[in-house]
Amino acid sequence: MVQASASAFVTPDYWDDACRHLARRDRVMRKLIPRFGEARLQSRGDAFTTLARSIVGQQISVKAAQSVWERLATQAGKRGVLEPRAVLALDADMLRSAGLSARKAEYVRDLAAHFVEGRVHANAWPSMDDEAIVDELVAIRGIGRWTAEMFLIFHLLRPNVMPLDDVGLIKGISLNYFSGEPVTRAEAREVGDAWAPFRSVATWYVWRSLDPVPVEY
Repeated sequence: MVQASASAFVTPDYWDDACRHLARRDRVMRKLIPRFGEARLQSRGDAFTTLARSIVGQQISVKAAQSVWERLATQAGKRGVLEPRAVLALDADMLRSAGLSARKAEYVRDLAAHFVEGRVHANAWPSMDDEAIVDELVAIRGIGRWTAEMFLIFHLLRPNVMPLDDVGLIKGISLNYFSGEPVTRAEAREVGDAWAPFRSVATWYVWRSLDPVPVEY
């Protein structure tokens, strides 16, 4: 399902097929996809890092989240991939000094504890279906359905996820499909019906239409 890139990232091997499918099925995708050339979804290949970045990024801008993440990585003595044990070695004050709220600091530490103590089945996730993974993840403090769906898209590179709770996705559908008019979840879901079985890919392009710089988790 994935291919290694020249860096530590991996990319989906279904991407080109998905783009052809979407361009045939959807007039907006036919115009959007060529705008971004060879750019595509990438996974860091590290489950804990992806989930921790998702928690850090909740309810703040992409730029602010990146700034907090870089300070957190420096605090933990790591760059890029963050180790759960390194996070547990940081006390609450150190996490707060990186820019995390008190609640997010608790969430990140709790996530790290789940990994260190084996309370998540990370090795089994590649063979589990999407909803089973969502159910396991939302049982962790600080992880709701949106975060779980970001994990499915950005870490496991699942091809057919449509995160209807994502504000950016709804905004992008409004601008690209409804001339900026307000869009209901039902209307967004109907747009997504034409994207199946590659809703994740279409979602990625809708996000790019709002911000050409790809989000990374």
